[in-house]
Amino acid sequence: MSLIVISGATGRLGGRVARNIGGSPRLLVRDASRAPEGADVAVADYADGAAVQRALDGADTVLMVSAAETPDRVTQHRSFVDAAKAAGVKHLVYTSFAGAAPDATFTLARDHWHTEQHIRDSGLAFTFLRDNLYADFLPFLVGEDGVIRGPAGDGRAAVVAQDDIADALVAVLRDPAPHAGKTYEMTGPEALSLTEVAAIIGGSATYYDETLDEAYASREQYQAPKWQVDAWVSTYTAIAAGELARVSTDVETLTGHPATSLRELLHRGDRA
Repeated sequence: MSLIVISGATGRLGGRVARNIGGSPRLLVRDASRAPEGADVAVADYADGAAVQRALDGADTVLMVSAAETPDRVTQHRSFVDAAKAAGVKHLVYTSFAGAAPDATFTLARDHWHTEQHIRDSGLAFTFLRDNLYADFLPFLVGEDGVIRGPAGDGRAAVVAQDDIADALVAVLRDPAPHAGKTYEMTGPEALSLTEVAAIIGGSATYYDETLDEAYASREQYQAPKWQVDAWVSTYTAIAAGELARVSTDVETLTGHPATSLRELLHRGDRA
């Protein structure tokens, strides 16, 4: 019986996959105390190649959930991929990002492109799921004053529900061979402007289109490093540039069910 390893298994996305895939996957985590009791657990940090190689020993298919956003994330990813290759992994499934490219407006999408290239160069069979912005997180963009602020203009994003991504990952991991060498675009059923997003969130939520100067100034209060502020701001400028607007049917292709709309996701509880 083939062994599936799920990285990030205590996180939001990896945790969903771990709960839904069935069977006895191995869960790769950084903190064993957070893993479900009785699970097959391996502990490793992405940057620790030797530990990752041990954790992936005997694995046929591996879900590589992208690492936390840090300046050295690409280095961590390369370490993980090299360890997977050394461990004899047959198929690597990677959660990438929409519009991944070396010159992507969203700075962190460049990390995903470099990771994709390293996976391609490794010779491993692979499948990439390029996720659009998570629909689940959009309410958290609303400030205490009820305003979403950012330089997105009238641009649109085809935001996607995390449950849909998890369902797609489960489908690929259970039967990876037909998906070898393929890249899927994980999107919702429509591309929304942030004005429309605010209206769907409801209440008093509104959208204010910041200038670039305003965007950087309004984020100074967080005293975050420059690379991180650049990432925050470029999320919005990527929307303005149209790089997140493409709508795909890949969620339905992989899962057999339509992609979840933002309205349906946020208002499911209203129908309970």
